[in-house]
Amino acid sequence: MATGFFSVPTPKNEPVLSYAPGSKERAALQQALREARSQVLDIPMYIGSDEVRTGKKKAISPPHDHQHVLGYFHEGDKGHVEQAINAALGAKDLWANLSWENRASIFLKAADLLAGPYRFKMNAATMLGQSKNPFQAEIDSACELIDFLRFNVYFMSEIYRDQPESSPGIWNRMEYRPLEGFTFALTPFNFTAIGGNLPTSMALMGNTVVWKPANTQIYSAQVFMQILREAGLPDGVINLVYVSGPDAGEVIFNHRDFAGIHFTGSTGVFQNIWKTVGNNIHKYRSYPRIVGETGGKDFIVAHKSAHAKQVAVAISRGAFEFQGQKCSAASRCYIPSNLWDDVKKYLLDDLKSMKMGGTEDFGNFINAVIDEKAFTSITGYIEKARQNPLNEIIAGGKYDKSKGYFIEPTVIVTQDPSSLTMCEEIFGPVVTIYVYHSENFEQTLELVDQTSPYALTGSIFSQDRYAVELATKMLTNSAGNFYINDKPTGAVVGQQPFGGARGSGTNDKAGAKVNLLRWVSLRTIKETFVTPTDYRYSFLEKE
Repeated sequence: MATGFFSVPTPKNEPVLSYAPGSKERAALQQALREARSQVLDIPMYIGSDEVRTGKKKAISPPHDHQHVLGYFHEGDKGHVEQAINAALGAKDLWANLSWENRASIFLKAADLLAGPYRFKMNAATMLGQSKNPFQAEIDSACELIDFLRFNVYFMSEIYRDQPESSPGIWNRMEYRPLEGFTFALTPFNFTAIGGNLPTSMALMGNTVVWKPANTQIYSAQVFMQILREAGLPDGVINLVYVSGPDAGEVIFNHRDFAGIHFTGSTGVFQNIWKTVGNNIHKYRSYPRIVGETGGKDFIVAHKSAHAKQVAVAISRGAFEFQGQKCSAASRCYIPSNLWDDVKKYLLDDLKSMKMGGTEDFGNFINAVIDEKAFTSITGYIEKARQNPLNEIIAGGKYDKSKGYFIEPTVIVTQDPSSLTMCEEIFGPVVTIYVYHSENFEQTLELVDQTSPYALTGSIFSQDRYAVELATKMLTNSAGNFYINDKPTGAVVGQQPFGGARGSGTNDKAGAKVNLLRWVSLRTIKETFVTPTDYRYSFLEKE
């Protein structure tokens, strides 16, 4: 068998297609949307080599058209979680011992399949299942997921290449072993790319996985499982189950072979997982790895030297793309008094031009929020803000769920920087703005740092370099991803590794080598070529 030190292809970020009128990709995506809407899928769980159908079917509908049925998924229970764990453990030895270049090949092939024949099917699934417009689907379910697959393979090769120094007569080596046991991926609705990255990043490093996506992301998750299977992923390496969170947790977090969790979701859920794992720590074979990216209350701060138009566009895009359902979405803004009139004018002009509706109409910038639960929560925040005499809703504030879960992009201006919508994560198309005296920049930075328990993303707009440096230093711990003269969303794999600290997670940076290091356990090997045969050291010799 031929061997060698293999170099993997150098990754480059996948180009973003435009979907402009008359383009080939626009026609292909529209056709994929028509095909998807014309079918009613029967979606099984994938456990080991089996497609599992329980008969307990739940409907999947577009959030923007909740009377239309795209398909049904088969809901599982605790028994299916046990089956998935057993399948993962059963596949573990063969997968862990497969040469790394063959593991790499599977995920590189998956990336090419997604970039080519599956691109429009995946984007259509994300547009329909999660109500994303063509651009938001393209940068997520196509480009970002492709980038995760390709860059992670490259990062894996860099990790394996990192070896210790050896001294004369000794050869030191470092093994990067997969974790002992099985791993668990718990993924959210809002990014198809996160749904794909969390299980595959663990599997790439030799682990086997139980993957539970949010119910509202199952429609696109099952497309990704088709891609992985076509790419040659062996049975049992990633097991896709549709069960309730409590059912999954009760089985997984009590299992002796639980080795780690890769999580994206709410802060409350993650804290409860951490507590549960801590309480069960005596049950496990090893200390489980706990990696999580959770909430955010992300900010835009403008300095008096900023350009008002740039600030307004950052709010328009940062707060309202994908209906604000990004953990990085701009949710609180601090605008100096000298700029506010212009920022307000430009922002309101933008909002007047935004169309809202279904994703199949490519003229719609705003689509629906994910489901009725989210709709109720978000509109509840709007109504509470409306009742506060220190708040003024200057745009939006209306909503309707008769056909889809539509909420107008809503802008609240508050006189109270500690008001509810300045502090709590809303996860919807709502932004709150506090106008501060233009000479109180430093005090405002202190306010930004202290207002929120989160620390995910944030941005500073300024043409004054001293102000930029001051903000960068004073907000050191306020955001894991910090942007200068840009909106606080849109991190690109390989360019801006993503994650935050404080209440926003463990900051293990998806899209970076450091994240993959969390899914291996290192073994140091020292080999001595000429072994001593006498215990005596030189200092013991007589004069």
